[in-house]
Amino acid sequence: MLTKGDDYPIHQTPEPIAFSGTDRNFYDRYFFNGYRQDGSGFFAVAFGVYPHLNVADAHVSVLRDGKQISLHASRELNMERMDLSVGPIAIDVVEPLHRLKIAIDSGEGVRGELVCEGRSFPVQEPRFTRRNGPRLLMDLTRFTQAVRWSGWIEIDGKREEYSAASTYGVRDRSWGVRPIGAADAQPMAPPMSPQFYWLWAPTNFPNVALYYHVNQDAEGLAWNERCTLAPDGVDAHGQVHLHEPRIHMTWAHGKRWASEMLLQVKDPSGRDHVVRWTPLSTFLMKGIGYSHPEWGHGAYKGRLSVAREDFDPAALDPLAPMHLHIQAICAARHEGPGGLAADGVGAFEQLVIGPHAPSNFKSVLDGAA
Repeated sequence: MLTKGDDYPIHQTPEPIAFSGTDRNFYDRYFFNGYRQDGSGFFAVAFGVYPHLNVADAHVSVLRDGKQISLHASRELNMERMDLSVGPIAIDVVEPLHRLKIAIDSGEGVRGELVCEGRSFPVQEPRFTRRNGPRLLMDLTRFTQAVRWSGWIEIDGKREEYSAASTYGVRDRSWGVRPIGAADAQPMAPPMSPQFYWLWAPTNFPNVALYYHVNQDAEGLAWNERCTLAPDGVDAHGQVHLHEPRIHMTWAHGKRWASEMLLQVKDPSGRDHVVRWTPLSTFLMKGIGYSHPEWGHGAYKGRLSVAREDFDPAALDPLAPMHLHIQAICAARHEGPGGLAADGVGAFEQLVIGPHAPSNFKSVLDGAA
């Protein structure tokens, strides 16, 4: 089947663009978040394409007055991967790798127009490949980019404006294989207890962005990790990759959400850098489809389906599986060599399932002591 993408020189296989390999879990995804310099006005957007499921979905979620308001949308893809719209949510790639626009116009009380511009060239993360026994769990590439936002979001007629001078954020693009859609009906043999430890902390400072992420196994050994500084305006060659990162997490009692985070790392000259994050508020990633029991990524909802969902993050069980995955909006402090220091803001993402020896987590869902 030929589609719009076939008229661009972007083929990766002998197949038409409508087909992407053979793994039914292949996906192609956009993610965005935004927040003011004091951490207020947080919003996030997700947009996913699932070629072998013939589904596309999009989500917008906003923190406002202690509540999280989400708009979910899903449609049949019709094998057309170049159509970046799902019902009331649309993405326009104005200038690839630099400037994108998001439009939201729903009958559910959620509207908006937002434009993000990259602060520097995106940071490509190491390829993520992970297996559970013989079964491929994930195999993907992702880049992350610190951005500035301009525009507005309106909830039930109340509009909030965002200015590029005072609104930071992050976007990413990832594609490859990870669990999506319906769960695999064939269980592992022998059964394996789930374990996944993920921290992702892209953080905006006045003239530079810090990128840090890590995956660790149950013993605390990293199987994917990178820490990078990207000054404003640099290309890929101007990024500074840091070394020997050590992350220290203080977990809130009875939760798998952190109350304090500290990173120690060295620059290429061997000089020490320390970054501290202090949470200001909590955003549940289920608001943009992650682990959502009804609106999970790739779930088939018919030709087109749109719904709004409002909830209070503070009123929900933090150890329920769909509430483990969060972004903590944080004040940040970066202390570098020679007494240099800067204050910033970021969203520190956390998803910790199963045992993790350094955190003293012993079972699938036990909270911190």
